[in-house]
Amino acid sequence: QVQLAESGGGLVQPGGSLRLSCVASGTIFSIYAMGWYRQAPGKQRELVASITGGGTRKYADSVKGRFTISRDSAKNTVSLQMNSLKLEDTAVYYCHQDLGTLDGRRDYWGQGTQVTVSS
Repeated sequence: QVQLAESGGGLVQPGGSLRLSCVASGTIFSIYAMGWYRQAPGKQRELVASITGGGTRKYADSVKGRFTISRDSAKNTVSLQMNSLKLEDTAVYYCHQDLGTLDGRRDYWGQGTQVTVSS
């Protein structure tokens, strides 16, 4: 059974930085895509950044130039470096991985990690 474990959330002042990481455990045959989504109170979950198995990156317009997504496929890990954080970046951040496993190709989600930007 594949599970995702997230780490790195917390409280930071505006302009600060945080790094989120997500590790997948279990039997994994293929990595199709990895990414981060976020959901702020009263809002829908939105894509923050993603990276395909081929290395193509995609960012939400609101985070371009501030956030960087990276991966270590050998370790089934995806990370999100968040710089110049703003108040509006406050949300629960969810890791997502599109993986080939013993159950076939499936979407997997982490439990979420809170990021709070506040002065």
